[in-house]
Amino acid sequence: MEATTQAAPTASDLGMDGFIVLTPKAIEMVKDAMNREGLTGYGIRVGVQGGGCSGFQYSMDFENAAKEGDLTAEQDGIRLYVDAMSSMYLQGVTIDYVVGLQGAGFKFDNPNAKNTCGCGSSFSA
Repeated sequence: MEATTQAAPTASDLGMDGFIVLTPKAIEMVKDAMNREGLTGYGIRVGVQGGGCSGFQYSMDFENAAKEGDLTAEQDGIRLYVDAMSSMYLQGVTIDYVVGLQGAGFKFDNPNAKNTCGCGSSFSA
């Protein structure tokens, strides 16, 4: 008997189209970073962790496969991996890449956040 691997559910499977949206600039910067690092076939893991000045903070890292319980999505060839706990806080989030006087980086626009900190990297729900 051959073991079967069950694919992680996609956001579309769960009726969650637009679950996480990457802006064109964010897509460009993620693809550029993957090319520089030689990460062909990788995606990005987007998550929420306890911490930061408002209670929760966002996390992003490169990932090459879904983990058990992950929700997956894809946008413009970039695969997104989100754990079940984080998915509760990331519904409808837009991720942009911004350049400003304070530096450059990814910015999360979260319609579910009740409060955000001044740096934009942490929030409360």
